Amino acid sequence: MSRVSWLTVSIVVSSSLVACGDDADPAVLDPDLAPRAMVDRFSATAGTLMVRDGQNGLPAPGTPIDFDRGPFITTGLAPSGQVARYYNFDVQSTTPASIYVLVHDGEPVDGQLNVVDAVPGAEGYNDFWRVVMVEVPDDYVANSVTSVTAIRALGFAMTTTETLVNCPIVPEGSTASRRFGGAAAPLHQGWYRDQLVTYFTFDEKALTGATVPTSPIYVTFNVNPGVEGGGPPSGFVTEPGGGQTHNVLATSPTSPGYSPLWSVQIYDNADFPAVSNLATAQQATVVAANAALVNCPVVD
Repeated sequence: MSRVSWLTVSIVVSSSLVACGDDADPAVLDPDLAPRAMVDRFSATAGTLMVRDGQNGLPAPGTPIDFDRGPFITTGLAPSGQVARYYNFDVQSTTPASIYVLVHDGEPVDGQLNVVDAVPGAEGYNDFWRVVMVEVPDDYVANSVTSVTAIRALGFAMTTTETLVNCPIVPEGSTASRRFGGAAAPLHQGWYRDQLVTYFTFDEKALTGATVPTSPIYVTFNVNPGVEGGGPPSGFVTEPGGGQTHNVLATSPTSPGYSPLWSVQIYDNADFPAVSNLATAQQATVVAANAALVNCPVVD
């Protein structure tokens, strides 16, 4: 089985995972009955550009998020000038967290959910994860291990791979229906310290390495940074009567060097009318270089 195939199998999980009833193994957690972890992407510790303040309307802790609505989706421009849309998952690091995939003889254990040890707002969390393969014995029962602590305590052999995945953890019931190329967009389940978490997967291009690669994006705001109220709080400049920005991606999922982790280059809003593609964006005056790293997977 190819690397892409086994990773897909490990992420796409059957709904009929564990038998229930008096004969069920008490050591096995049923995802349907397991406690849910509280997920809040907009707390002061989890968010950077999107932090709940009681007035900006960001969803409450644990409330499902509709990422198909603003401010969570932006219409920008591809390098060639074509319209491109991308989700906004806020600032992330180039240092990935670890996601543990339980395997036997190199194949994912049927029905086993992947395991993580951080959620948004916790130390070490990142939407980007480096895959760690955990080899389990012949008699292993799916979902009898539901935490990283248990994996380590049992002494299973672990292999850290070069595979990186973009899997933002979100509240249960959240939606983000778009994927590049029209791929399916299910909400996946995983384990976090014996609690259930849910996450999206964006795989518009394979990512590898010990750190998350980055790619430039050129953006402009209604008020330039350095002025009171300037930068992100003022919102992106858009064309009259619509939501079309002139935020320009330096790469697309079909080109070399693409990454959904974008290094933000802020250009002078006076140049907005002249920017229509990558070439013109690179000619604009940059007022803040490498201002942030944001997770914004391109979806069409």
